[in-house]
Amino acid sequence: MQNIHQRACRNLVKHFKLYKDVFSSQQGRLHRETTVQRRTFSGKKMAPRNSPRNLRVLLDMDGVLADFEGQFLKRFREKYPHDPFVPLEERSGFYVTKQYYDLGQDIGTKAFSIYEEKGFFLNLQPIEGALEAAREMAEMEGVDVYICTSPIKKYTHCVVEKYQWLDKHLGKEWMERMILTRDKTVINGDLLIDDKPNITGGMNPPMWQHVLFTSWHNRDVVPQGSQIRLDGWLPHSNWRDILEQKRQEISDH
Repeated sequence: MQNIHQRACRNLVKHFKLYKDVFSSQQGRLHRETTVQRRTFSGKKMAPRNSPRNLRVLLDMDGVLADFEGQFLKRFREKYPHDPFVPLEERSGFYVTKQYYDLGQDIGTKAFSIYEEKGFFLNLQPIEGALEAAREMAEMEGVDVYICTSPIKKYTHCVVEKYQWLDKHLGKEWMERMILTRDKTVINGDLLIDDKPNITGGMNPPMWQHVLFTSWHNRDVVPQGSQIRLDGWLPHSNWRDILEQKRQEISDH
C-alpha cells in the first residue's frame, strides 16, 4: 500500500512539473506576442492633437441618393390602380404610410406592402445629380464619404438590395463605405446629409451636423438648431460650399 502511495505521489509531481513547463512556455509566448503587439501599435504614427484631419461626410440613401418617394408612388399606382393615393405635391411628414392610413386602414396596409416587396429598393432610380455629386465628393482631397442608411424592420429584401443598388450605381468599391444602422446618432461624422427632419437616438446631440436634404415631404419644414438645408444636387446646389464651410470649422478648432 505504501508503494502505491509513493508511486501516485511521484506521478503527481511528474505531471505537475509537466504542466508547469507547458504553462511557462505559453506564458513566455504570450509575453513575446504582447511585446510585439505593443511595438506594432506604438510604432503606428498617430495624428497629433488639433492637427488637420479629413472631413467625414455621411450620405443617406433613400431620399438623398435614391428616389424613394417617386418609386413608391409609381409602384402603388401600378399595383393598386383603383385605390386613392397621395400625389407627391401633397406629401407631408416623413413616414409615407401615415398619410395612406389616413385614407383607410386597408390603404395603409397596402402602402406598407409596397416597400416590403422584393425589388423595391433595388429598382429605386438615382436622384438627379446624386451619383455625380457622390463621386466628386469622394475624390475631394481631405474628404471621407460614407453611405449611412437605415434598413426597414422587415429587412428580408431591403438589406441585400441596398448593397446591390450601391454596387449597380456606384460600383463595388463603394460597398466598403456602407454603414447600415437603425440609429444614425451613434455614427461618428461631421456632416449627415439626410431628408429626415428629426433624427433621434442614443446619442444626443450626435457628433455630426444635420444637412436637411429637400424632399417632397419636408419642403415646409423649417431647419432647427444647427440644421442647414440642401436643395438637391444639381449644378446650382451649394453642397460644395457646405462641405468647405464645415472643413474650415474643423481646421479652426
